[in-house]
Amino acid sequence: MNKKNLPALRADHLNAKARFEVPESIMARWNRGLQAKGADDAASISIFEVIGEDWDGSGFTEAKCAGILRSLGGKDVTVYINSPGGSLFHGIAIYNMFREYEGRVTIRVLGMAASAASVLAMGGDEVQIAKSAFFMIHKCWCLAVGNADDLRNIAAQNDEFDAVMVDMYAARTGLDTEKLQAMLAAETWISGTSAVDQGFADDFTPADQIEEGRGAKASAVQRLDMTLAKAGMSRTERRSLIQEIKGTPGATQDGTPSAAVSAADAAHLLALTAQFGAAARA
Repeated sequence: MNKKNLPALRADHLNAKARFEVPESIMARWNRGLQAKGADDAASISIFEVIGEDWDGSGFTEAKCAGILRSLGGKDVTVYINSPGGSLFHGIAIYNMFREYEGRVTIRVLGMAASAASVLAMGGDEVQIAKSAFFMIHKCWCLAVGNADDLRNIAAQNDEFDAVMVDMYAARTGLDTEKLQAMLAAETWISGTSAVDQGFADDFTPADQIEEGRGAKASAVQRLDMTLAKAGMSRTERRSLIQEIKGTPGATQDGTPSAAVSAADAAHLLALTAQFGAAARA
């Protein structure tokens, strides 16, 4: 497909009383250890993170993508994706960068391209997907606070974002907009074979492009962060608490400060946070 025929996407800034979050149901299905052989090649981009800035400062942002594309200077590039999504704004910005890039952009979906990751994946000249991989498309999803007027405003804004995504998916796939609206409303998981059949992907990835990395499924730390956020804790407070936990001696068997939260600690903290959230809602 000629990516120049794809629509340029625009979206206003999200209401200040709302923020994009990856639903827990998606994080639970994300195998973050799935990577690609050759993903470190000079003319490749690896998107194996949340889209936008994550709680710990990581994540694949529009600024990071812009810097990589500038360094490539118009050379053809292969983009490897295994991401649960994240910020729609970053996803739209990266989609536009791929669409406007002067070199050929080949997208390869290895594990999943969910939510905002599915948006940016549509910006390539060619989209390939592993038979065992998935796209996931859904209506715009965010966490919001405020009064009734605020929530109505945020809901109307989300409707506009949904319309932007439907138009883009329709241009890429040729599917009817009513069908796509129903797919978004149902939070649809699209297998590799179905993605090719329906036009979300042009072909399958070579079988030898995928390997297991050292990572496991979405970490307890990220699930803890999401639970703390839902309980009303600010991002700064969440970062401070989690960093304090990470540096607590005794979290590893040798007694040295741990670089990760133990399963027992995480389970205990999740239970405490659930109690805190229940109390906050009472």
